[in-house]
Amino acid sequence: MMLENLQILQFLENRRKVHHDAINFCQAILQKKSIEWKAVHRNNLSQPINDVDLVITLGGDGTLLQASHLMDDKIPVLGVNSDPTQIDEVEEFGSEFDARRSTGHLCAAIVENFEQVLDGILEGQIVPSELTRIVMSVNALHLPTFALNDILISHPCPASLSRFSFRIKEGDQPCSPLVNCRSSGLRVSTATGSTAAMQSAGGFPMPILSQDLQYMVREPISPGATSDHMHGLIKPDQTIVATWTCRKGVIYIDGSHINYTIKAGDIIEISSKAPVLKVLLPHQL
Repeated sequence: MMLENLQILQFLENRRKVHHDAINFCQAILQKKSIEWKAVHRNNLSQPINDVDLVITLGGDGTLLQASHLMDDKIPVLGVNSDPTQIDEVEEFGSEFDARRSTGHLCAAIVENFEQVLDGILEGQIVPSELTRIVMSVNALHLPTFALNDILISHPCPASLSRFSFRIKEGDQPCSPLVNCRSSGLRVSTATGSTAAMQSAGGFPMPILSQDLQYMVREPISPGATSDHMHGLIKPDQTIVATWTCRKGVIYIDGSHINYTIKAGDIIEISSKAPVLKVLLPHQL
């Protein structure tokens, strides 16, 4: 047991070192270029990002997601995976502990090809893709944060029941019946987020440039005649409108760090009409 704990600690220390080495390496590359740049720790990000031509995030998908919440549709972002998973490590230690590192699904670069990718961007050979985001309003007031991956609306206690009803509308006209739900909550994802929690819950992956949203009622209780409406798509010209009927509720945006409380009677509107995010995507996407 002591040896196993020591291996885990050594692995975590190595992850920290690899990440810091990546920061130093990428900063050295930037210093060689005829460009102005500024390094900002993710914990110090709080204001909208303006007046730059490119944002580079160094970490994993979580770092890119955090930056995206402060970005509009004008500035592109490049994700650099500072600590990618090493297959040989997973094969060697996978039976003893979780030896996976950063997934970096949205990261177009790693340390080894960072300069090559950066040069391609600066020379105009590599261009960003426009990814759909989610916009939400509560009682007709827009929330200030757009979701790149997904949102979850649920009771703040994971063991508690979530009660709500929803229907899909196109303009003012309903295009689905009213669905009354008792469940673990409602998840809505973009195409970008469709390979994350949505797919884990039984959803399907979508082409990353799709403008559709995918929704799923989590663990519905006795859906009965409405079972066909527990999972589906929301088209770009449609909005899903939900009425919350629990005393407490929370809207979680791209994970747990950004959230907004809701209460019984609140009306939540969700659509893909948010400003897109310009992302330099890896070739496989």
